[in-house]
Amino acid sequence: MVFDPFLLPLRLSTGGKKVSGTMYNTGRHVSFRPDPLQLVNVSGGPLLYSHRLQEIRLHFGSEDGFGSEHWIDGESFSAEVQLIHYNQELYPNISEASRNPNGLAVISIFANVGPSPNPFLTRLLNRETITRISYKNNAYLLHDLSLEDLYPETFGFITYQGSMSTPPCYETVTWILIDRPINITSVQIHSLRLLSQNLPSQIFRSMSDNSRPLQPLLQRSLRSNRDLRRPTRRCKGANYKLHVDGTRPSKTVV
Repeated sequence: MVFDPFLLPLRLSTGGKKVSGTMYNTGRHVSFRPDPLQLVNVSGGPLLYSHRLQEIRLHFGSEDGFGSEHWIDGESFSAEVQLIHYNQELYPNISEASRNPNGLAVISIFANVGPSPNPFLTRLLNRETITRISYKNNAYLLHDLSLEDLYPETFGFITYQGSMSTPPCYETVTWILIDRPINITSVQIHSLRLLSQNLPSQIFRSMSDNSRPLQPLLQRSLRSNRDLRRPTRRCKGANYKLHVDGTRPSKTVV
């Protein structure tokens, strides 16, 4: 990876409001889609344009320590949360953006099984919510989520140009990988493994292992906002925090 000191910090804009939306069992993913009337945008990092949040997807494995679509330094993670955005400045919708240059931006946040749950995942994966989407095509409405709670307090990131991991896998994605994992509890990931790919009338088949296999790097450039020549240096300062517009001060860095 190449250290790029000119990478900006990531900036989240929610208009000062909490996020509401619908959680789906698509048969392949757990998918949260925000209310289309609510604008949730991300900018900064390697992004030249503002990108609008379209969907949050969860990838997870059938056993702990395996299930993420990306690996870092040969290490897999138990789950990967992908925030999928499209370039709202150049394209009218995600369908158009996904087929064109600079169309998509996907932020990946890794999760490992641990005792202190991430507060956003706690809201998303509590018993009342997760049991409502047990089967394919089930949906459940959620209100008042604090999206900034999904991110680690401090983090670095790795970025590269690649493709979506679902067909037709257009090469139009700017990937941003958060390098500090969050926690998911053993109960939460077990409840994900109990979700079915199929309808209630069909044989149960777990949604686990819903990740695309690793692909070759093929000379793609990897950039990071962390200087890997100083591996023991901690991420400190404004460049290693999520900048949040119009939300609580503890997460906002000016």
